[in-house]
Amino acid sequence: MPESLYYLIQQLINGLTVGSTYALIAIGYTMVYGIIGMINFAHGEVYMIGSYIAFIVIAALAMFGIESVPVMIVAAFAISMMVTSAYGYSIERVAYRPLRGGNRLIPLISAIGMSIFLQNLVRIAQGSRDIAMPTLISGGVDIGPQEGFHATLSYMQMIIFVVTLITMTLLTLFISRSRMGRACRACAEDLKMTNLLGINTNAVIALTFVIGAALAAVAGVLLGMYYGVINPYIGFMAGLKAFTAAVLGGIGSIPGAVLGGLLLGVTESITAGYFSTEYKDVVAFGLLILILLFRPSGILGRPEVEKV
Repeated sequence: MPESLYYLIQQLINGLTVGSTYALIAIGYTMVYGIIGMINFAHGEVYMIGSYIAFIVIAALAMFGIESVPVMIVAAFAISMMVTSAYGYSIERVAYRPLRGGNRLIPLISAIGMSIFLQNLVRIAQGSRDIAMPTLISGGVDIGPQEGFHATLSYMQMIIFVVTLITMTLLTLFISRSRMGRACRACAEDLKMTNLLGINTNAVIALTFVIGAALAAVAGVLLGMYYGVINPYIGFMAGLKAFTAAVLGGIGSIPGAVLGGLLLGVTESITAGYFSTEYKDVVAFGLLILILLFRPSGILGRPEVEKV
């Protein structure tokens, strides 16, 4: 096989790795929008907080002499998800619930204010400098001959694929099989009618924020360990990319969010690999504009039908 083919395989692996985490964050956007029709612009900062919690947990365990990698990773995931879930619940109670039912512009401004507040809260508490995440997992599997260029699938990328697949499967089973999942789907169809039928819509909406925040924490831990560097500003661009992925796939559609995240990640990786990293954002957002010109509701999105 020619080296150019191995190079393409490497870019696809890199793109799917980042795209998987975009998809995890995008699901939080699309679930909230699907139920209450609003965008949680503080979601990117929740992802950033998840990365910081993971760093604090890993550093604390190392300080107490616990150096088992599986224990560190499991603890980082568990505690990050718990803390960010609390943040997600708090954001819904403070920035959304008191403003629900009014002009949609007001909760949007509130969410942007919450985003800025969380970003500066972490900046004051942890500083604005870059922080290096400890390298817990190294090595990988070579694809192709050892002589010349060959693609590499790192163990960290394998973990990202596996964790993303497990998370998506559990979420799909929860939405399709559980009682609360059916309540979420009912709220997405008609929130007012669901409330009239006796379902506690406030609890469903709060649960949606909690689930989205937990998924953002998973992405934060994975990307933090993958890139090895975190700072208080990583949430802005990651949140913007994930929101783009959600719109690209069809805002309100969970499969659309996954497809949009993977497509965006592969597009960025191919552009960076064959052209320049300076153009990856231009091409990614250009792709969004191009698709929305022909599919205004996104790839898998459904045109919004006004309920009467």
